[in-house]
Amino acid sequence: MSTQTQTPTTPTKEEFWRWHEYHHIMPNIKPTNKDIITAGVDVGSVGSKAAVMVNGQAYSWGITRTGSNSPESAKKALNFALKDTNLKLTDLNYVVGTGYGRVNVPMANKAITEIACHAKGANYIWGPSVRTVLDVGGQDIKAIKIDATGRVVSFLMNDKCAAGTGRGMEVFADLLQIPIEDIGPMSLKIEQEPEPVSCTCVAFAKTEAIGLLRKGWSKEKVLAAYTRAMAVRMANLINRVGLEPDLVVTGGQSKNVGIVSRIETILGLKCLPTPNWREGALDPMAAGAFGAALLAKALYEKEQKT
Repeated sequence: MSTQTQTPTTPTKEEFWRWHEYHHIMPNIKPTNKDIITAGVDVGSVGSKAAVMVNGQAYSWGITRTGSNSPESAKKALNFALKDTNLKLTDLNYVVGTGYGRVNVPMANKAITEIACHAKGANYIWGPSVRTVLDVGGQDIKAIKIDATGRVVSFLMNDKCAAGTGRGMEVFADLLQIPIEDIGPMSLKIEQEPEPVSCTCVAFAKTEAIGLLRKGWSKEKVLAAYTRAMAVRMANLINRVGLEPDLVVTGGQSKNVGIVSRIETILGLKCLPTPNWREGALDPMAAGAFGAALLAKALYEKEQKT
């Protein structure tokens, strides 16, 4: 049996934006003091993720909400990943910080960009066939081309506004009073795809959505219009970096079936399937943390040779 724990701060009907926070332990791994134990801590603008690896294999991870203080968010995420493992911070041989707040991870031996970490994490989660990674963060979108080892070949980033990102989706969840994890499936409950709403600014998109609701549009139709706009924006970024199969989606929106399915339609290909994280599979939302933990192992081993 796998071990999965949800935080006490479970969503309430007033907190439609709040996504699933949890931690997971792989039961078949039993760390010893002879193992190389590393961690990656990904402090994003919206979510903080931490992963612990034993000899380069995922052992535990935790996903939490980023607070106003990056160092405290990093500590919270790593402590959550270590919960019930019998490991302490002093048992970790090397820690890499990444993400929006990577320079503020107090326990990190080194900080590495989230682009490199998501590339490595995607390679670890899906395997060496991955060539294009779409990382949808809380406030930006990145299209990354990688090689068979998970090394970055090229990338493009669009961070002009939070529209089309995790934060933008949270705004819509609250506006429409729909739990954020239900948005993807609900956006597909339509007979015909509507025209996309504005996706250049969260404020404009919100105002337009309110206007459409007043015109009699259903919540499902408004969601379809917004998720389609997000998918168009993401597909354009992928095409600009140069689409090459296999394609995967990382970050929180990897769990949004409405966005992923529309990206597939626009690009005319299927993404590699999102692992079933609810059943203990590797979580694409934590791809950056997995990648950081893998890079931590490589850095530690390099140090031992010098």
